[in-house]
Parts: sequence; structure tokens; C-alpha cells
Amino acid sequence: MITKVRLKNFKNFANETLRLGPFTVIVGANASGKSNIRDAFRFLHGIGRGYTLADIVGGRYGAGGHVEWERIRGAGNEIVHFGQQSFSIFTKLEGINQNPLRYTIEASISNGDRPEFRVTMEKFRESGYEATYTSHPMGNDPVRKQGDDEHLLLRIARKRGQKKLGYRVAVRPDRPALTQIRNLKHVIRAYKDEAQAVANLFANMRFLDLIPDRMRQPSFPGQPVLGDGGENLPTVLQGICTDEERKAILTEWTRELTPMDVKDFEFPVDPVTGQVRLVIREANDRKVSAYGASDGTLRFLAMLAALLGPDPARLYFFEEIDNGLHPSRLHLLLDLIETQTEKTGIQVVTTTHSPELLTMMSDRTFKSTSVVCRLPDSTDAVIRSVSEIPQAAELRKSQGLGRLLAGGWMETALAFTANGNEDHAE
Repeated sequence: MITKVRLKNFKNFANETLRLGPFTVIVGANASGKSNIRDAFRFLHGIGRGYTLADIVGGRYGAGGHVEWERIRGAGNEIVHFGQQSFSIFTKLEGINQNPLRYTIEASISNGDRPEFRVTMEKFRESGYEATYTSHPMGNDPVRKQGDDEHLLLRIARKRGQKKLGYRVAVRPDRPALTQIRNLKHVIRAYKDEAQAVANLFANMRFLDLIPDRMRQPSFPGQPVLGDGGENLPTVLQGICTDEERKAILTEWTRELTPMDVKDFEFPVDPVTGQVRLVIREANDRKVSAYGASDGTLRFLAMLAALLGPDPARLYFFEEIDNGLHPSRLHLLLDLIETQTEKTGIQVVTTTHSPELLTMMSDRTFKSTSVVCRLPDSTDAVIRSVSEIPQAAELRKSQGLGRLLAGGWMETALAFTANGNEDHAE
């Protein structure tokens, strides 16, 4: 599980830290920087998928011009904080090993008509030990000076806890070392496994931007993964319904989350195209196809498909998770997410503008709620845990967190208390 992400000179964040729990909620006004946090997670996702920096930033295309990876929003020089030449992302991860793991990457952008990114610093270590590998070791180590335009130099530890100077290796600077060291002969198996586990976690993120019209479309048999826009919803639900226990849970949650008295799901196959369609059967045997279902119902079904499926992602990122959902159903959605994240170890991160959602959240989710705010007369944004804002916990009990959000109190309090992020532990 990712427990902390620190952004330095990334987009409009000069030096800010986001703390995460099983379910993390991010609030803030439009253009405050919430979507930039999503871009930071997408950057980590691209690392996990083994892409080069050029792929991550500029997009990746497969055969026939197929878009395999959407570029990070904005031009290349807009990814770096205004006036800077590099940015870094630090992540703290728990649950992979006995001790937390820390991974930091810094990328710089070159000047010129066609700016290019390269890795200028990278460090990976387990808490309590010297770095597993680092491009900037302590002391007078010559690796620290770098000086090789064609490579990023690393010092890799021989064995955990051993003081003897580690191996010096060279890796490609256009690709993160995290996905390169598994091919280096001087790296012990334990280090390769740890790096691979982190890369796998990064790769196993999903960024769902659910589009009802895509969810209404039939899908070809054997498609077990929900698309980012909700594609393949019929076959993903069909796969869930092959297990009677999971089908019962799906049916119960659908009845709770929607006005429909759902009795069963049917998946007729089109005789011409062979595609699978979704039909919802209610208790009175009335049948409603995906084309006749409401947008809100389809969004709920897609979230259920993601969270209840047999092979869920390690982390889901939703933008405006409450979009299109009736406020009276929000407490049920919160209950679903909080239950599934606690039971399965899935992480969910979402942005929201909904005061109702904040009012209904549990104490655990409150501790993992952050506000993003642009400082007055500045393009810089800050990130703060709502629970750390003075008097927030007391006002939450007396007035409700949703009322504080709707009245703009959070941003006002943040503007008065922001004095730089003091969390520099890496």
C-alpha cells in the first residue's frame, strides 16, 4: 500500500506531501491541483509499466497508431514547476516487506526546441538500511558526481547491512532504474524481488473515468477487465456472476445502491455479432437493458465490477466519484468502498466536490482526507491533511465537514496556516 507521495516541483506543487490510507479523499476548488495529483499517480503507473520517460510524458502508440498510453496532461515543460528544470516524486510503501520501502525519482528536462527528460537522481531503500541502490550515495563516493552523459550511475549494495562499498553500475537515463535492475547481474535476488514488487504495485493502478455510453455497449466474450471508461461491463459482471457468493453480493449491493429491485442479471448473446449484452431483471420480472438503465445505475455497476471482481487493481483513482449519483445513495457508496478497502487491501483515491460525501465519511476516512488549495496571489498549491488543520476535528463534530467545505472554510484556513511542508523524511 502506498502511504505517502511527496511532490517536488511537479506541476503546481513546489514541495507538498499527500498522505494516503485505504480510502483517500481529496477536496479542493477547481484548478487547485487535484488533477495534477492524478497525473503524479499516472507517472508512477507509467514507471511500473516499464515505459521510458518520453513514453510517460508524451504518450505511447502501438501498431496502427493505437494509443497504448495517454500522455500526461500538458506540454513537457508544464510538468515541471514554473522556473525549475527538474521535478521529483517520493513514495513510501508498506505491506511489501517487513519494513516500509522508499522510492524516489528525479527527472530533469533539457532546453531546446525538442525538450527531453532524463533521470537525474534515483534512490530505492528499505527503512532502517542504507540504500538498496542510489545515484547519489553519501560522502565522497565518485558515483555521486555522475558525469556520464550516456548513463545514470548507481551504487548498489552488495548485501543488506553490509558496510563494504557496493557495486557501481550504469543504467539508461531515459528509463527509471526500478525496472532495469532486474536485468543486472550484480543485484542480489532479494533486491530484484523488492524492486519488482514496487513496480508491480505501480503497474496495477487503474484510473477510471466512467462514461455511461461506453458501459451500455455490448462486449465480446472473454473480456474480464473493465476498461477505463467502463468498457466490457457486461462480460465483467458475467464473470462475477459465475460465482454464486459474489453474485449474491453484487445483487444485494445493486439493490441498495439503486432504486431497482434487482433479482438477477442476464447476459444474452447477440446472434449476429456474438457480443454479450447486459440485462437487469427485477423482482417483478421486468427486464431493463443497459441501454434503458440510468447513468447513475451504470456508474454504480461499474464501481461494483471494479471492487468485487476476481482480480481487482491494487489502487483505483476516481475523479469526482460522486458524479451523477444521487446524494441519498452516497452513504451506501462510502460504505461499499470502506468495507472493500478494509477487507481486500485495495486502495481507492478519489477527488470530490460533494459536501454530502464529506459529511458521511467515517473517522478512518477523515484521517485520510486532504485539501488542495492554491495560495492567494500565487500559482503554487499546497496539500494538507484536513485532520491537521487547526480546529477541523472539533468543527467537524459541531458543524459537519460538508458545511465547512461548502462555505470555503478549508481553503481560508489553509491560506492562513500554510507555511511550507515540513515533512522531509525520505
